[in-house]
Order: sequence, then C-alpha cells, then structure tokens
Amino acid sequence: MKYLVTGAGGQLGREWVDFLKIQKVPFSDFSSVDLDITDIQQVKTVINREIPDIVINCAAYTKVDEAEANRDKAFLVNETGVKNLTDCCIEIGAKLVHYSTDYVFSGHQNDQNSYPDGYPENGPIGPINIYGESKRAGERVLEKSAADWLLVRVSWLCGRYGKNFVKTMIKLSAERDQLKVVDDQTGSPTYTFDVVEKTWLLLQKEVSGTFHLASKGAVTWARFAEEIFRQRGVGIRINRVSSDEFKTAAKRPSFSLLSTRKAEKCGLQMIEWKSGLGLLLQQIG
Repeated sequence: MKYLVTGAGGQLGREWVDFLKIQKVPFSDFSSVDLDITDIQQVKTVINREIPDIVINCAAYTKVDEAEANRDKAFLVNETGVKNLTDCCIEIGAKLVHYSTDYVFSGHQNDQNSYPDGYPENGPIGPINIYGESKRAGERVLEKSAADWLLVRVSWLCGRYGKNFVKTMIKLSAERDQLKVVDDQTGSPTYTFDVVEKTWLLLQKEVSGTFHLASKGAVTWARFAEEIFRQRGVGIRINRVSSDEFKTAAKRPSFSLLSTRKAEKCGLQMIEWKSGLGLLLQQIG
C-alpha cells in the first residue's frame, strides 16, 4: 500500500509523516505550500503521478476566529479542497482519509444530559460558527460521493508540532504566575500521536465511514490546564472563569465531548486523557 499525506506541514500531518517512516511503508507527503488542495489541476497532477492507495488529508483551514471574516477561504479549503481530493481519489480507486471536528455539533450545554458519554457519530449536527459550518460542508462532500472514505472527527487536537493548547499553556507559564482559563466548556483532548495510531488501526481493519477518536474522560479547559501544570511540576495559579470573560469572534461550543463507542467496538482502546497528556509532555520535553 502506498500513502499520500496532504497538509504534511501541520501538527497532524507531521505526526503522520513520522509514523509512516517508522512503519517503513511507501509514502509521499506534501505541505500546503507544495500542494494546494483548492487547485484541482495541482491535485490531479500530484495524485495521477503518485498513484497512492490511500490519501490522508491533513490539510484544513483551522483559524476558527479568522474564519468569521473569511468565510469564502474557509469553505474553499474545507469543502472545495475535499471535493477535489474526493474526485481524484475516485478516478484512481484510492481511499480518502479525512479529518473533521467536534465543532460540527450543536455544542449546547444541555446536550451533556442527553449524551453523557459524548456525541455519537450521528449526533445532532448544528455548527455555531463558520469554521464548524465549513468542516461540516466537507463532510457532506464525502457522504454524497461514491468514494471509499474514512472520516475521523477529533476534538481539542494537541501534539508536539504546531500550535495547540498544551504548548500555549507551557509558554504562558514561563511568563506569568497566574492565568485565567475558561471552565464552562467541556470536552476531551485528542493527541496527535494517538489519533494517527488509531486511524492506522482502522485502516488495517479496512473499515469505512465516520468514527470519533478522542481520549477517554471529560474535562474543562481550566481542569486541563491544571493537569498540565501538575504533571510538569509548575506552580501557577489558575483562575477559573466563564467564556463571557474571553470575547472571541467565533462562538465556542459549551459541550464538545465525542463518544468513542463505535471505535471501541472495532477493538480500539482509547487512551485516558491524563495518561495521554503525560505521554505528550514527554515528547515535548
């Protein structure tokens, strides 16, 4: 099997490149600079030249707040780009792996009562910001296509590469002795090393369709921050605040926990969020 990774310069794409090297399988990787998935001619040229069996799409527009003022750009990457990849995969008979987000759900706080284990794959769709809408549009492209696809939704993505909450907290702890962190948004982190491994296992099982991959357990951002500092032995005060104290261009979901029961039924063992954090902190150093 030959693999092709798009968005290979991002935190998830770089993790995939490292993983595939360890697996010693043939693959090619392209950063968003090397391959613009919104350019159909570029996509056709690369895919027809490489002839991969599996295309792993890690390219995405992920600037949640900026998407509010750049709707067309968000949809161009997250919808049109996905369609370009889908169409080209159909032509050569390749499978497309695509990543989406917890932001496609409604995110209402009272959903926590209806879905205490998290949103299932067929949970109530209803994004509350442009980013979520654009990612849902990309999902619909797959769902309506004749392609062989694997859609993986993740939440609170964190890894050793790129920018993410864990690395931001570590950076800020070196500059301040206390931080304000929201405590009214509930979810669970997905660690890049874990989602890559779990996606790989799903591919080995030759499954298709939509799956949720995230850590076990629910946590708020403030609790997550406290655990980061506890594990690093950093003495810093966390002031738990409401989302109202952090005005952002895009609304954030109050509840974004993902149920991983479907993946578990396929034999996958989800990592507990504190354990996954410990492994990530070892990687970051």
